[in-house]
Amino acid sequence: MKQVVVPDEIERLATLTVNAALTVHRTLGPGLLESAYHECLAIELSLAGLGVEREKSLPLVYRGHSIESAYRLDLIINGKLLVELKAIEGLQPIHRVQVTTYLKLLKLPLGLLINFNVPLIKDGITRVLNLDFQS
Repeated sequence: MKQVVVPDEIERLATLTVNAALTVHRTLGPGLLESAYHECLAIELSLAGLGVEREKSLPLVYRGHSIESAYRLDLIINGKLLVELKAIEGLQPIHRVQVTTYLKLLKLPLGLLINFNVPLIKDGITRVLNLDFQS
């Protein structure tokens, strides 16, 4: 398997994001809509002094035609870390594939897939590496 080296700065952003998700989950618990976790996590990350882009559109070019809002990315932290949020019974393989595709399109090394609908948030966090990333 190919080794991806994640820059220290992005690892730091990932740690801050996981800590913020822990705070949100500890405060709200599981069982709410994804949109509630989305807003609260964005607030926590902003309070930590991080730049947070929410619902960023990612265009797709198909057969020479640009589709401007083909994808909507949940959160981009400091322009360097993708965070995709869920509030579902269980993550499916397609969710990881979705994050991997976004990482490739954005040319980012690491994304976090966070499912808030779990009793313990540590069980809902998945790190996704972009194996095609070139530092």
